[in-house]
Amino acid sequence: MANVLIRDVPERVVKSLKERAAQHRRSLQQELRLILEEAAGMAAQKTLRAGRRIRGKLARSGRVFSDSATLLREDRAR
Repeated sequence: MANVLIRDVPERVVKSLKERAAQHRRSLQQELRLILEEAAGMAAQKTLRAGRRIRGKLARSGRVFSDSATLLREDRAR
């Protein structure tokens, strides 16, 4: 597992994070790990949802789309 060091965190932020950790009955390190894991997962989920939404729109349009790999190969061959 990797280690992360964050420098120059304002004292008010550290105090707030410690209070949050105490409310959840966790150490500051456990709380920070959870926050980071959630943030990383949220970004990935947001991207996946956007991709699904776009694919859904394209599928509902009824249009047929070419395979981009085929188009790229043809273009490179020219």
